[in-house]
Amino acid sequence: MTMTDDSPTIDVDTSTSSDQRISSDRKIAYVAAFNEAVAQQMEADPDVFCAGEDIGAFGGVFQTYAGLQKRFGEERCFDTPISEQAIVGLGIGAAVTGLRPIVDLMFMDFICVAMDQIVNQAAKLKYMFGGDATLPMTITCAGGAGLSAAAQHSQSLEAILCHIPGLKVIYPSNPYDMKGLMTSCIREDNPTIMIKHKRLLGMSGAVPEDPYSIPLGVANIARAGDDVTVVAWGRMANEALDAAEILAGEGISCEVVDPRTLQPLDTDTIVASTKKTNRVVVVHEAVRFGGLGGEIAAQIQEHAFDYLDAPVARVAAPFTPVPFSPALEQHYVPDAAAIADGIRGVMARPGAN
Repeated sequence: MTMTDDSPTIDVDTSTSSDQRISSDRKIAYVAAFNEAVAQQMEADPDVFCAGEDIGAFGGVFQTYAGLQKRFGEERCFDTPISEQAIVGLGIGAAVTGLRPIVDLMFMDFICVAMDQIVNQAAKLKYMFGGDATLPMTITCAGGAGLSAAAQHSQSLEAILCHIPGLKVIYPSNPYDMKGLMTSCIREDNPTIMIKHKRLLGMSGAVPEDPYSIPLGVANIARAGDDVTVVAWGRMANEALDAAEILAGEGISCEVVDPRTLQPLDTDTIVASTKKTNRVVVVHEAVRFGGLGGEIAAQIQEHAFDYLDAPVARVAAPFTPVPFSPALEQHYVPDAAAIADGIRGVMARPGAN
């Protein structure tokens, strides 16, 4: 147990299995878990503050910051102009001078507007100052499709962010991980990007009320299995678990690995699972070409090639913008059925039992 000011916090390592988690009968939503993590860290550390479009009295477009301005005042939770460059620039300046800002960019798509600040300032300042500068800044945004928000409000751009040295990229798949990982993001002395999936905001799960943290860069084995490893994050981790349940009835045992932190990536856990099952399917909601799945496949073939009984497969979105039409969007985003088909394909390869 560690102490932050007057607030006791339990450090939790859930690197091997979700059944190691602190038991809790209390269930709250994914969005509430985010809000609780922020509130607890604001309570513990007066240097933590929040800034972003409409997060003040309104609480944010998805209510992720609901009630924080009323609780902590307008100086610690406030609205900004509609300028993503300025929002991130505010966070960088505040962080490098000793504060711990949480700056919200609403939709993940809007990160593109602030890429100069994120890539050329936030990610590089520590290195350009020879390690003397610290940037304890967390950028939050909502990613993913599924709400018919169309091509400019539904993207999954995590692969672009993971390509930038100096950034840490986090993508929780459930309420428990959301609270623990957000707590770690706020405490981290380097810039972090917390991606909240829009379709998971209402997802309910067991979450302890006391503060706790989950180490960044540590994957979780969400389901143990023997026949095939499925690597998936965000909403896709839950779809992968549903696919694993479907395939269990067909005699296929799937091990589902949820990286949780995409940068740094817990390659060791993925490789260990690969050596156990000898087959891998990587699933992500982003388009397949140039997606993070390609990097994960490369890491696996570099570190576990001799263990593979089939090529690493990928299940992902087609190379097209996210459609607005609900019917087309449903077809565009991978689901449990598509993932199950991808796994069946790997199992049918030469070397499969």
